Amino acid sequence: MKRTVRELADGRQIHYFDTDPERVREAVDTRDLPPRPPVSEMRRDPLTGEWVAMAAHRQTRTYKPPADQCPLCPSTPGRPTEIPEPDYEVAVFENQFPSFAAAAPDPSTVDEMPMVPTGPARGRCEVVCFTSDHNTSFGQLTPAQVRTVVEAWADRTAALAETPGVEQVFCFENRGEEIGVTLHHPHGQIYGYPFVTPKTERMLRTAEEYRAEHGRPLLGDVLAAERASGRRVIVESEHWTAYVPAAARWPVEVHVVPHRQVPDLVALTDEERDDFATTYLEVLRRLDGLYDRPLPYIAAWHQAPARTGRDLSWLHLELFSVLRSADKLKYLAGSESGMGVWVNDVTPEQIADRLRTQ
Repeated sequence: MKRTVRELADGRQIHYFDTDPERVREAVDTRDLPPRPPVSEMRRDPLTGEWVAMAAHRQTRTYKPPADQCPLCPSTPGRPTEIPEPDYEVAVFENQFPSFAAAAPDPSTVDEMPMVPTGPARGRCEVVCFTSDHNTSFGQLTPAQVRTVVEAWADRTAALAETPGVEQVFCFENRGEEIGVTLHHPHGQIYGYPFVTPKTERMLRTAEEYRAEHGRPLLGDVLAAERASGRRVIVESEHWTAYVPAAARWPVEVHVVPHRQVPDLVALTDEERDDFATTYLEVLRRLDGLYDRPLPYIAAWHQAPARTGRDLSWLHLELFSVLRSADKLKYLAGSESGMGVWVNDVTPEQIADRLRTQ
């Protein structure tokens, strides 16, 4: 895999990932771009202890442009885009409207309230373009194309984990307008958070308690039990198993888990990466067949934090959808949004049965 690093007109980096080691990337960004936006702020919620990012500049980000004005397509004569090259395999660049970025003012408090500290939302946000083809989706990529995406994820995970101020790296894809997607070109994002996220903190605490009691990794035992039962397994390969979790929150939810405990994408072997490509494409095929329409979803990689809990973590991909039937959405109403208590409209076994028949 060849990676080429170039610079966009406003100083942001762009990384090209190519399977051809002889591929040359020399196109220049000719746009006259505005100055980069101010760095976001983050504030600590005094009641929960959780950090909230304030990124007001994102209100002006690109919103549902027509296909012929897509900023993620390759550049063409007279129409430069975020990607200066006339074609690409996989491209990763710094987000023009980031939630987290590099330098920022010194920490302070909100209105002199000591219980509400504020500080720079240090970190990094990147966009991952899976393909130059605007009219496709991740599920329509070839295994070789998915493999290139995995290389890009792993490369950027390693780089962002070494970035000053970054404590956790999160690779994810949002797909579909029901999820809130505003750019339809197949793409995902990578966040380098300046803190360990609340969900990861809870998962690490639970894993630590389980290991102290049983002496084994929690997700390893969950995986073994799911594979032994087979009741909720939808795809199984040499290195990966995809199943509907027994306590699924979402009407459609699938976890894709490697059979070996690794902390992050960087630690996967070539064989595991190859196997993931074909396994995941099969999962996506089944999901799109569920309602006979492209399924809106969020695909979220759970990786170990950069500097803590790495021995407790077990890499896995969580994919879920808000679509509870072909024409009905799952809304996070009072119980879910107000109290964080989930109520699922279907059982995991029902969804697993339907996915196995696709």
